[in-house]
Amino acid sequence: MSEAAPRANLPEFSVSEIAAALKRTVEDSFPFVRVRGEISGLKFHSSGHVYFDLKDDKAVLNAVIWRGTAQKLKLKPQQGLEVVCTGRISTYPGSSRYQIVVEQVELAGLGALMAMLEERKKRFAAEGLFAPERKKKLPYLPDVIGVVTSPTGAVIRDIMHRLSARFPRRVLLWPVAVQGERAAGEVAAAIRGFNALGPDSRVPRPDVIIVARGGGSIEDLMAFNEEIVVRAAAESLIPLISAVGHETDTTLIDFVSDARAPTPTAAAEMAVPVRTDLIGQTLDLERRGLRSFVRALAEKRRTVEGLARALPRPDQLFAQPRQRFDLASERLRHALLRNLQGHRRRFVEASAHLGPQVLAVKIKGGKDGARVSAERLSQAYRTWLARERQRLNGLARLLDGVSYRAALERGFALVRGADGKLRRRAGSILAGETLVLAFADGEAEAAATSGGAAPAKPSRPRKSPGDQGSLL
Repeated sequence: MSEAAPRANLPEFSVSEIAAALKRTVEDSFPFVRVRGEISGLKFHSSGHVYFDLKDDKAVLNAVIWRGTAQKLKLKPQQGLEVVCTGRISTYPGSSRYQIVVEQVELAGLGALMAMLEERKKRFAAEGLFAPERKKKLPYLPDVIGVVTSPTGAVIRDIMHRLSARFPRRVLLWPVAVQGERAAGEVAAAIRGFNALGPDSRVPRPDVIIVARGGGSIEDLMAFNEEIVVRAAAESLIPLISAVGHETDTTLIDFVSDARAPTPTAAAEMAVPVRTDLIGQTLDLERRGLRSFVRALAEKRRTVEGLARALPRPDQLFAQPRQRFDLASERLRHALLRNLQGHRRRFVEASAHLGPQVLAVKIKGGKDGARVSAERLSQAYRTWLARERQRLNGLARLLDGVSYRAALERGFALVRGADGKLRRRAGSILAGETLVLAFADGEAEAAATSGGAAPAKPSRPRKSPGDQGSLL
């Protein structure tokens, strides 16, 4: 026998162990990164997840956005768009690849942002949202003015100050965030909320709406370029004045609104006519209360966020099952199509054998074959019946051989007491007890003259088998 080869001194790992170790290493090394690249291969899956690639001139990085994150994104991914994605690097062991799990998507540079805004502007204009005939006339003297803006900024103070100086009116403030991820959704909800108020509502319906914000960069004003805000303004049945930014600032809501004011102060001047000698000092306490409330709310939010960081994130727990489910759903669809094609092919092949001539031949041959089949069936039944009768007779003979009645025929008797129980031993019989003896031809009663419990004396001779009357 040849000598066994020396074993390697390296540890042995399973594929799953290697995959898990790589996953931990990658996630620990890149827990939070920002990656810039161009979106390609964009796919919105039916599960709600978004899959795409980030590429540059030298490399490609797989990217995935889970459904919950995709619904809250301020910027929706678009094919060919250059973006900066923020998230964490992870791996998917099912296909041995690494990927970025995206949590935020931003445009990469001012050029990409301007190109996107220009494309949106052309699309909205083609739909007729900017048409002059759609614009509504502003009321001359509104009773109620609805203002959509931040409750803590200088914008609401400027509007209220100008209204107080010109013509005091009742103002309804719908507080919203005017910058950040929540801004677009809150502004659109505020516009639709004012329009949803009816005559029976506890809050009066405004006669005109002012959507206002102070100046800022194009990124700061991005919320007022979002499609959800533009469409909410276009659908408003209440005349709407846009006052976003300073004079040189232009957003898409300016094109769809019924009137555009260069500043929030100018919007207040457009809303009401002039009325002098009126001074308004009624908002100071409310402003302070709102500021205190916002500070307290921010403190509570920081506390809750600190506690939430200690909890495991749902997307980390369900990352791999989600991807496996997506892959399985794709494979199931293809498998169903292949199965349907196979059944359709077999159906076509079977239908080729069901022509009129083939059926006629089958019917003609069936008449002659029916008589032969009946004769074979009858013969098979007779054979089976004879075999079963023979087996039954054998079982009957076997039953007679093991029956106790055969022993009675040979001269033996079955002894029972008056209670019907068998007496198998002489020791179980009592003196004077009435016994029932079963013979082959019937039964007879007898009385025991003595009990069988006492042991026999050794000096007495043993009785012959035929002499059994000593017990009776």
